[in-house]
Amino acid sequence: MEERNLDTWEEFEKEVSDVRKQYDQLDVKFSSSSTLLFRGQEKSCWLLTPTLDRKRERMLFKEYDKFSMELLCGRCPGYAYMAYLRHHGFPSPLLDWTRSPYVAAFFAFNKATEDSNSRVSIYVFGETSHASGNGMPVLYRYGPSVRTHRRHVLQQSEYTLCCFFDDKWFFENYDTIFDQGRHQQGLCWKITLPTTERSKVLRALDEYNLNAFSLFESEDSMMEMLTVREFDFKKGRALTA
Repeated sequence: MEERNLDTWEEFEKEVSDVRKQYDQLDVKFSSSSTLLFRGQEKSCWLLTPTLDRKRERMLFKEYDKFSMELLCGRCPGYAYMAYLRHHGFPSPLLDWTRSPYVAAFFAFNKATEDSNSRVSIYVFGETSHASGNGMPVLYRYGPSVRTHRRHVLQQSEYTLCCFFDDKWFFENYDTIFDQGRHQQGLCWKITLPTTERSKVLRALDEYNLNAFSLFESEDSMMEMLTVREFDFKKGRALTA
């Protein structure tokens, strides 16, 4: 995984353009229709970790839901079911991504604390041909066509699932799958930005109607959007006045 530490939002927009060009020129893409995925995290020290792994690592498929045979059958085990759980806050083995770097930036900065020593991270994932072999983790990418929560569409969501077969199917973590070598399961860039860019970024996104309410469409998210506009944006203008 390649890490790139930037200082400003403007540098990030240029970096995304450069990464797109770099990816488009590679011969390792899974297909001509493959697109980059993005994931924002409010602390740059956080690893790529699904919510299920934060509760229990390497859980067996059959232990995750003993009553659902869908988790044991086929390349896409219970995709709609796991996406539904993810959007309702129940621990899911799916790692959620978005096709929009701006949606990812919102999730990175929205809850971040504006601290001169803190940074957020935005991961960029590019699909490649799958490595395979005994005792190797396997990464699957699942796209937009699934019947689940409306937020899946609003947030331009896609997901990855990392699993491992050793007599039985396990959900696997992401520790090594983006490192160069025989275990590599895709390309990944980690871009970090200082949290001092938060107000600027959220204001720029809000001008394009990308905010908590447009991504969640709940009464709580509307109040969150209004709070940011009333306090964070006006605070930023007062400090520069």
